[in-house]
Amino acid sequence: MRSEKGFKVQGSAGATGVSSVTPAPALLTVGDRARKLRQLFNTLGSLAALLLIIIGFAVAIQIKGGLDQHRYAVERAQRQQSLGLPVTPVPSKWELIRDYENRFLSVNTFRSTANQMVSVGIAAMGMTLIIISGGIDLSVGSVMALTSVCVAFCLRAGWSPLPAALAGILLGGLCSLANALMITRLKVVPFIATLGMWGIARGLAKGLAGEQKIDAPAGWLGTSVLVREPEPAWLLVSPGVWTLIVLALAVWILLRYTSLGRHIFAIGSNETASRLSGLSVERIKLLLYTLAGLTTGLAGVMQFARLTVGDPTTAMGAELDVIAAVVIGGASLSGGEGSVFGSLVGALIMAFLRVGCDHVGVPSWVQEIVIGSVIVLAVALDYFRRRSAAHG
Repeated sequence: MRSEKGFKVQGSAGATGVSSVTPAPALLTVGDRARKLRQLFNTLGSLAALLLIIIGFAVAIQIKGGLDQHRYAVERAQRQQSLGLPVTPVPSKWELIRDYENRFLSVNTFRSTANQMVSVGIAAMGMTLIIISGGIDLSVGSVMALTSVCVAFCLRAGWSPLPAALAGILLGGLCSLANALMITRLKVVPFIATLGMWGIARGLAKGLAGEQKIDAPAGWLGTSVLVREPEPAWLLVSPGVWTLIVLALAVWILLRYTSLGRHIFAIGSNETASRLSGLSVERIKLLLYTLAGLTTGLAGVMQFARLTVGDPTTAMGAELDVIAAVVIGGASLSGGEGSVFGSLVGALIMAFLRVGCDHVGVPSWVQEIVIGSVIVLAVALDYFRRRSAAHG
């Protein structure tokens, strides 16, 4: 039997309850090649955008720093003249711009930015799985807040850091398992199911924390996980960043070399064809949403490690940053496309946008407009990518 997307069923269901699915060779080869080329193009485009953002902010900071120094020099000369003191010569604007010490392009800035993007990057790994499968998760920010509050609550109760962190991670997995049950058993669309969890998790976080921050002894979670200068020095970046790298490698292996990864792409490409081909779509969704929830829980632990308090209001809007990072990295909101490396680049883009705006002195309200515009642009680019692929 051959399905509408070119999948061919062989034999009966095995021990896992999933039939053996063999793609039709011709359709799979052409489709895979086209998808890989699009992913490569999207990833290269994201890398180019990241470089342009870094270079653009570096130039803007260089110019702003030089002009600020020129303004200060002029004001100082005017004060000296009004007091009858010898006037210090004022260098030209170009000289001050050229000689300005730009701290944006420094190792400390890159390490600090990497630490800031760890939470979004880790959550983006789980979101990559969900979006490739054709789903969405709007509860990420609230679940991160709930897990960070859970970690602080456990630490304040006398738990050691490791069990407290594991409790937060498991709580994140349970929240996403609840999302998956609503989607697969109650047949609630992912947008509504996760939107409901967005409110439930945020409310639970506020209730658990008594609607205030929880101060707790963070231990090594606060002193060793997200540090600017790691020890030993040969680590180069903090253990939190290395955790993100290892997780990204694990997700990449899952997507590229396991049957689960192939099934996730198949469901995102055409859920109906996957179901007709014998895939247990509901079981796969339960598994991947739970895995994504564990990554969200880990992101909440990293959020606590960065803030060292359990704040029920933290990570407001984090789900938008996570979704934007995945889409900027080349994933399609309609499912069937996405890459781990692209999502990492997207997370870096979001982090450098915020850090660059802070260095330039952009007001917070303008930053929110910029981030919102980037999210709209990312979704628009996804639409144009899908339209060009459909016509190509």
